[in-house]
Amino acid sequence: MAVTKRVVLHFPRRLVEQPVIYRLVKDYNLEFNILRASITAEPEEEGLLVLQLKGEQEEYDRGVKFLLKSGLKIQSLSQDVTRNEARCTSCGACVTLCPPGAFVVDPKTRQVNFDDEKCVACGLCIKACPPRAMEVHF
Repeated sequence: MAVTKRVVLHFPRRLVEQPVIYRLVKDYNLEFNILRASITAEPEEEGLLVLQLKGEQEEYDRGVKFLLKSGLKIQSLSQDVTRNEARCTSCGACVTLCPPGAFVVDPKTRQVNFDDEKCVACGLCIKACPPRAMEVHF
């Protein structure tokens, strides 16, 4: 069965120059789409890569084991992008500027709903949100 998952990879400095993503494609037959990347040259800092990975469940599981064994920290993107419900006023400032359409206004309640499965962690909603309800924790 094919799966598609959005993950955040944290690269220790020693792995920034390694062909880790190439190995996911070649050895585990996984497709990837880079949603966000940040790699620094500072020795004490790590690289960050937000990916959408797609492939057969067995190959995906094997690929994740490879990443963990290599020393990367991996987690679901939905763990890193959250909305503080207590702060959100459903003003809708986020709705029109969200590229993947992760925010939708419910026509009956006029409340803004957030679908973290569609989110690509671009950060546009963070800048646009007047009450600062959106949070990204990488």
